[in-house]
Amino acid sequence: MSPRRGVVYIVEDDPSFRKSVERLVRASGFDVVALESASSFLAKRSIRRPACLLLDVRLPDIDGLALQQKLIDEDRNLPIIFMTGHGSIPMSVEAMKKGAVDFLPKPFEAKELRSAILKALERDAKNAKAELQSKRAGSLIDTLTPREKEVLRWVITGKLNKQIADVLGITEKTVKVHRGRVMQKTGVSSVAELVRLADKANILPAS
Repeated sequence: MSPRRGVVYIVEDDPSFRKSVERLVRASGFDVVALESASSFLAKRSIRRPACLLLDVRLPDIDGLALQQKLIDEDRNLPIIFMTGHGSIPMSVEAMKKGAVDFLPKPFEAKELRSAILKALERDAKNAKAELQSKRAGSLIDTLTPREKEVLRWVITGKLNKQIADVLGITEKTVKVHRGRVMQKTGVSSVAELVRLADKANILPAS
């Protein structure tokens, strides 16, 4: 799916402004889900990807910056574009430091909005791809026995079989067997590929 076909979730409590922004977003060729509160958005556990959140800073239940922090805490990695009629520089700096894509003062131009949305959807498409790769890598790692995982963590340090055997107190032949099974189960053919796979699965080298 291209970023242009992505979904824009709008969270804005002012009905007329929400409707206006929804029309602008649809006219730019994006799908839209418009909501009146942060609570309504949080209740949506399933998010179509790629997606981004067009978020008002001031909301009646949970303000925009608090919602941003909540999504970070819940590891819901969704690019956010803030909208505000009362924004301050410290507020925008805080939002951007926490990963916001843009901070648009109301009223904004359609061109400005579309540019921010495209940037956000592109970021989410990359995030979604990385998350999928991480999930696949994790699934492969999960097929390993505890001892094979331990050997993997030593292999990706670059140590030789003999060195790994000395550290683990097992024979070099046993290390070779475990190493071979690791390569077979994960489908990699080199240490370099194994390092990349481990990195995607957030597996750290042994120390």
